[in-house]
Amino acid sequence: MRSLLVLGLTLSLVSPANAQDMAMAADIRWQPERAQQGTLIYLVVDPNTNEENLSVTGQIAGQELHFNRDPSGEFRALAPIPVNARETIPFTFAIILGADTSHRMVRVPVRPREFRSSRLSVDPRFSRPPDSALQVRIRGESAMSRAVSARSHSTPRMWEGEWIPPRPSSITSEFGVRRMFNGELQSRHMGVDFDGEAGDPIVASNRGVVALVGSFYYAGNVVYLDHGKGLITIYMHMTEVDVTEGQLVERGQQLGKVGATGRVTGPHVHWTARYGRISVDGLSLFDLKIPQRNAAVDRGH
Repeated sequence: MRSLLVLGLTLSLVSPANAQDMAMAADIRWQPERAQQGTLIYLVVDPNTNEENLSVTGQIAGQELHFNRDPSGEFRALAPIPVNARETIPFTFAIILGADTSHRMVRVPVRPREFRSSRLSVDPRFSRPPDSALQVRIRGESAMSRAVSARSHSTPRMWEGEWIPPRPSSITSEFGVRRMFNGELQSRHMGVDFDGEAGDPIVASNRGVVALVGSFYYAGNVVYLDHGKGLITIYMHMTEVDVTEGQLVERGQQLGKVGATGRVTGPHVHWTARYGRISVDGLSLFDLKIPQRNAAVDRGH
């Protein structure tokens, strides 16, 4: 309980008595005010209380969120918006006060994006389905990739400050492009391609631990960086890898060199950002800012 002295009178400001009251009284904000498909946003839960024995958990699109309390008393977490999200996406959270837990759900508005289509004529070997042995390999590599994302939820946050691109070069293919090979829809491009010549350096976009180094069928020579709390970045098609698993790297540190390994037609670096199992546009990392109080708010009361 807090007290406020006004004109000689003492007014009691009573905090909500339990987790259910706190959940219903909490203000919910997000930034940007209407997130785009396939981007990262901030979600903020303001419980409007100075109660210290309080924590917040949450989920969006089936992914665990990691809330930290800032000096103002608000709880803040990164959240992914899937590329196929509709007009709104449900965000569920729980306020926990000791042994008392209360849940609440709000819907976050999502702005659609226009994703272009890319039509390519390629060697038929690029559009043939893999044989059974190759399918086993691809499934194994997918399992390793998913395991990195799962472990990242248990890794402390390591990234800090601004994010940088893996190459200071032009983008040759943006996130979300629908790819048509020989007239047939084959896939959606779930990363950003940066131009480069074979041997050009590829650098870490932010601080993290090398979670996986591999030679994959699709990705070629690849490095996975775990930035903590569910967030990873992936660097593909390298001709050389200059780091080892378990190594801590800093933003801007060289990871390897541009190549054309894996299932590609020429040298470049394919850069993917992923929160949990949801791939998002890595360019949205460059726009991350601490939400301001004039951002969209759901007060629920």
